[in-house]
Amino acid sequence: PQDDDDEEDDVEPGLTGDEKEEEVKEKEKLGKLQYSIDYDFQENKLTVGILQAADLISMDSGGTSDPYVRVFVLPDKKKKFDTKVHKKTLNPVFNETFTFKIPFTEMGGKTLVMAVYDFDRFSKHDIIGEIKIPMNTLDLAKPIEEWRDLDSADQEEPEKLGDICISLRYVPTAGKLTICILEAKNLKKMDVGGLSDPYVKINLLQNGKRLKKKKTTVKKNTLNPYYNESFSFEIPLEQMQKIQAVITVLDYDKIGKNDAIGKIWVGSKATGAGLKHWSDMLANPRRPIAQWHPLQPEEEVDASLAALNAKK
Repeated sequence: PQDDDDEEDDVEPGLTGDEKEEEVKEKEKLGKLQYSIDYDFQENKLTVGILQAADLISMDSGGTSDPYVRVFVLPDKKKKFDTKVHKKTLNPVFNETFTFKIPFTEMGGKTLVMAVYDFDRFSKHDIIGEIKIPMNTLDLAKPIEEWRDLDSADQEEPEKLGDICISLRYVPTAGKLTICILEAKNLKKMDVGGLSDPYVKINLLQNGKRLKKKKTTVKKNTLNPYYNESFSFEIPLEQMQKIQAVITVLDYDKIGKNDAIGKIWVGSKATGAGLKHWSDMLANPRRPIAQWHPLQPEEEVDASLAALNAKK
């Protein structure tokens, strides 16, 4: 809805109806994506290649974008893959492939989604456009490679769990990693009564094994808690690429189990925002680097960590 207003403002006064139509039509070009799709009948394996995008519309005021592509299959949604983020370009070359295990008998009911996002360090990532391909429309007997125009994305957003802002700082000479839990906002209500009592837990993993755990204080009755609590860990530089920091926001419950509202993780093997934040920290030794992260469902994060650590 908001975007419609912008369109009106951008149309120059004094254009005739026809010209105005033209303007708006032009606007809807979002860019295009080149991808490949290959199904291996022996292995029940769908391989999706994200090759490149071209003529993406700019989502930033600077006239450029920091695009990445998220690839998943509906209705599953369990396994989501993100390409690397390409900085300041409207014509990114990705050349990345992603694999889904799907028995051929189930392929007909699936829809492949390739969504192009603009990475934004300080807020929600904007979706530039997407391509949805019902699998029953494809001839999978031979590999497919093609360009297709992006469509504007359905506005049905995944359930929002909230966002967390953390800062990361690493001092290589001292081998010291400091994670500061700054604040969270728009947390999803977990209680019937409305508000939650959120606290944040940090699990530091090395190759999937838990090294250390820390937690913040509990903030009562709020969905926008402010913590500003710092935790330091001693990690020598040569171990840093094996580290994953998993950060979970939980709703404290005196009687029952504390429910996880959502979680994120950062590390050299993360994707999207998690990888970018970690890389920014390593590139700026001794400087605290703050970034907002959208919370992900607990099961999605656990699944991606499990998959990562099974690869060893």
